[in-house]
Amino acid sequence: MLTDKIKQSDFKPNVLGDQVARILTEAILEGNLKGGDRLVEVELQKHFGVSRSPLREAFRDLEKKGLVTIIPRKGTFVKRITHRDIEENFPVRATLEGLAAKETHKKITDKIVSALTQTLSKMETAAGGGNTRAYWKHHLLFHELFINASGNEVLINILKTLRMHSLWYRFSYRYYQEDLQKSLTVHREILDLLKNPESDGDEIENLVKSHIDVALQKFLTYLNTSGNP
Repeated sequence: MLTDKIKQSDFKPNVLGDQVARILTEAILEGNLKGGDRLVEVELQKHFGVSRSPLREAFRDLEKKGLVTIIPRKGTFVKRITHRDIEENFPVRATLEGLAAKETHKKITDKIVSALTQTLSKMETAAGGGNTRAYWKHHLLFHELFINASGNEVLINILKTLRMHSLWYRFSYRYYQEDLQKSLTVHREILDLLKNPESDGDEIENLVKSHIDVALQKFLTYLNTSGNP
């Protein structure tokens, strides 16, 4: 049942529309709500303690994020992830993240370097302990740090959605695993290039882009060999 699934996300009653959207987003990203699941208004109104208006506001927000599909007279459904979604997301994200890294290198500060270094250390700890979920949490933060440091609001806002979808794709395929040690090596290289004022901006851009392109190919290979639709 849908109610059983959403209880796993520690939902709390009497919350506002934006809070409902945030909680439902987390439930979808974490896989508690899966592709094809229907979001039943009556159940969610009762569980959240809200009226129809804030709930529908949350649904529209999820639709804008590309997480649900609203079908008139039928209801709201969690979107199913397709090969095409993945194939279209990663290349665009790779190009834009590469650009963000290049822009950040021009204005890198000691504060950003320190934050990246601390986050990389947490990635290393998670990888060493085999904690994949913790690794991806810190991996997400590492990328957010250098993206936000670019100072380009257009890039930041577009990449926020693209990266959210990438995390959703990974968590939706629970048996998909990347080599975390290889991933760590690339992130060490990214950090070394970012903090070195003599580094070539194009090299940083290409390294980040290549890192994401490689992840795409590995992901598609996994999907093709595992028989996922």
